[in-house]
Amino acid sequence: MARIAGVDVPKNKRGIIALTYIFGVGLSRSKEVLAKANVNEDKKVSEWNDEEIGAIREAMSYYKIEGELRSEVSLNIKRLMDIGCQRGIRHRAGLPLRGQRTKNNSRTRKGKRKTVANKKKATK
Repeated sequence: MARIAGVDVPKNKRGIIALTYIFGVGLSRSKEVLAKANVNEDKKVSEWNDEEIGAIREAMSYYKIEGELRSEVSLNIKRLMDIGCQRGIRHRAGLPLRGQRTKNNSRTRKGKRKTVANKKKATK
């Protein structure tokens, strides 16, 4: 199993797919990295030799990935919450940020339903 950017990439997958297991690397960036490192996209990770892994690590060093990217994203969200803008308020409240309706959907953002019981009628 190859270890790149602190992540164990799966050895039974093709290189182009295996690199997407790293946070901040999608298909297009994985294609770029493999092209810079002169490694065939269809070659499985188990077939990579040490020179190819080193070349891939070198090509990855130019991008913000994993911990560095995660910390930048969290700092951006914290900045929005600190300045009190609309997006920051929505982050703070745990609601959708981009104008979605919240009456019916948005369960992934709001969490599990909190049922409120009906008011009982007074008996005579």
